[in-house]
Amino acid sequence: MGAGAYVCGEESALLESLEGKRGIPRNRPPYPVTHGYQHKPTIVNNVETLAKAALVAKYGAGFLRAVGTPTSTGTKVLSVSGDVARPGIYEYPFGVSVRSVLEDAGAAAPQAVQVGGPSGVLLSASEFHRRISFEDVPSAGAFMVFDETRDMLAVVENFARFFAHESCGFCTPCRVGTTLNAEMMQRIVHGRGSRRDLKDLTRVSQLMKATSHCGLGTTAGNPVLDALAKFRPSFERRLKSLDVIPSFDLDEALGPAREATARDDAGAHFGEEER
Repeated sequence: MGAGAYVCGEESALLESLEGKRGIPRNRPPYPVTHGYQHKPTIVNNVETLAKAALVAKYGAGFLRAVGTPTSTGTKVLSVSGDVARPGIYEYPFGVSVRSVLEDAGAAAPQAVQVGGPSGVLLSASEFHRRISFEDVPSAGAFMVFDETRDMLAVVENFARFFAHESCGFCTPCRVGTTLNAEMMQRIVHGRGSRRDLKDLTRVSQLMKATSHCGLGTTAGNPVLDALAKFRPSFERRLKSLDVIPSFDLDEALGPAREATARDDAGAHFGEEER
């Protein structure tokens, strides 16, 4: 019933979907371990964890402790995609550096890596020495590479639109916040943003992180906050003005009406003289 909705990756929303209901995260407690699928005790886990559990059952815990770091034992499967010569599924001991993964996958001129999916961590080129591990850069497995030909603001706008589309709409901070972020990123990418938009992006993203009902909302602002911290010059170069300017374009808002009435004459536009 979830039809692949992103929010159904959250364990209780997944259970709701499996029961034929709308995929909305449940209030907790009670937790799935006591009240899960059809109110029965349920363990929700991914295939990678279950596979590791089987290895531990067969070979003992020392089998995984033999590789990795003291804090992050075992291996991690990474799904490497984007601007690389050899995309695919890679398995590494925990503690592998981001640079090592890029070299193995044939990344020619990477400028950024998104680790852990849209809600994960955006790393700039100065951070490629960092390591995939719980104590440094945790990852659910996604590893997206963007080379120097990519417009990182357009990438972040795409993430913002993704979260606005995938929000279940249950809580106001996520439902409204993801939409506001997508609209502000669109203005900035198309050269109509102002410094006020940068402040509002930060404020809205932090508000979602503090008040959203589930993990989708609390992490939806991560790509925006990371990009503002690591690619801020790219934002400022794209601003129409460093001052506060009106963000609402009345002529643009009249576009759907012009399309519906098949008019595009001067009288159907809000001209400069009226502004």
